[in-house]
Amino acid sequence: MDMLAETDIAEAKLADWRKLAQGLHARFLVEDFGAGARLVSAVGEAGDVLRHHPSVSIGKGYIDLELVSADATYRDGSGAEHVVEWVTRQDVDLARRISEIAADHGLDADPASVCELELGLDTTRSATIAPVWAALLTGNPKAQGHGSPSDEIRDATRRIPNLWFGDADHPETRTQRFHVEVYVAHEVVDQRIAAAVAAGGTVVDASGSPSLTVIADQDGNRGILCTCEPVPMMSPSLLS
Repeated sequence: MDMLAETDIAEAKLADWRKLAQGLHARFLVEDFGAGARLVSAVGEAGDVLRHHPSVSIGKGYIDLELVSADATYRDGSGAEHVVEWVTRQDVDLARRISEIAADHGLDADPASVCELELGLDTTRSATIAPVWAALLTGNPKAQGHGSPSDEIRDATRRIPNLWFGDADHPETRTQRFHVEVYVAHEVVDQRIAAAVAAGGTVVDASGSPSLTVIADQDGNRGILCTCEPVPMMSPSLLS
């Protein structure tokens, strides 16, 4: 099934859901564990019909869901096809159905609170070092390239954040190779930046805002605040 472009996802107008990184994310507020379990049961039945299911996490007062297709089709510039993890039409269809189920259960969505964390490592030798990180993070040296045509590390059980590799033009001069990427809903980007600055952080580069904003702490360590908006490619030098 073909992956959907960001514009296609936006046109679906999924009010309860936000596109973060590769998937669709939603949070519904529940009074107790039982209410969350009942929602999961109903969502499971709906997923059985579509033969597709979300990842689910239940916490105190909320239930988080993520929808992503493990077999989305991506076509590169040469026309070659790759199987990737991304949002497809089946995710959009199930997201819409889940929202209907949540409404039937009298549950409110809290889309502004969804969040996704990824790790980035800048290197000139991703193919060489990826097996080490795959083994360290997942216990399986072959857990790379899963859901991506790159050397990216992804844990199929989603216990850990994805680790992707960026290009490092001059790695010997880098002061920081690892960084975190924090994906948030678009409506809270400004608030999150303001909170980081109020806490002592500095906006290092806002040329990609609101999609990508580089923020440094008082020691110069940098991270990227992300939201899924179209943006030009960011130079790796912004993190050096």
